[in-house]
Amino acid sequence: MSVSSSPGEAASAAQPLSGPVELAPGVTVKIRSPIVVAILGLITLGIYVVFWWYYVNKEMAEYGRSRNTNELGDSPGKSTLALFPGALIVVPALWTTVTTFQRIQAAQRLTSRTPINGWLGLVLYLVIVPAYWGYMQSGLNSAWRAAAESAVEPTA
Repeated sequence: MSVSSSPGEAASAAQPLSGPVELAPGVTVKIRSPIVVAILGLITLGIYVVFWWYYVNKEMAEYGRSRNTNELGDSPGKSTLALFPGALIVVPALWTTVTTFQRIQAAQRLTSRTPINGWLGLVLYLVIVPAYWGYMQSGLNSAWRAAAESAVEPTA
């Protein structure tokens, strides 16, 4: 992530609204709109969620490796396969849903953000699944923005 010479531009660069953000060399994450994640997941009947699931788990695993921790996961492929076709067996999909949520909470803790609420996540999952996906993305966005802020070195 580059830092511009203008203070206003540096602030906007540190807090991107959407799009790719480089957190460390070789670690690029994407800040996505939670509303778009929920809507796309709904209108594609969950197909978008399978791709989204892979990419968010991949981003967390790469960021975890850059921070020398495996707390953020290590196999986005397994997490995605547990979601689908694992949903046909039910248990793998539930397991990856819980562990991915916990990884998002861990990413928030690593970036000194208050983790998303697990009880609220459970209620959203049971009542309005698309809102659950959006809630997870909002938690990731807060972690990625905080990590981006700490990655920007102040200029003298």
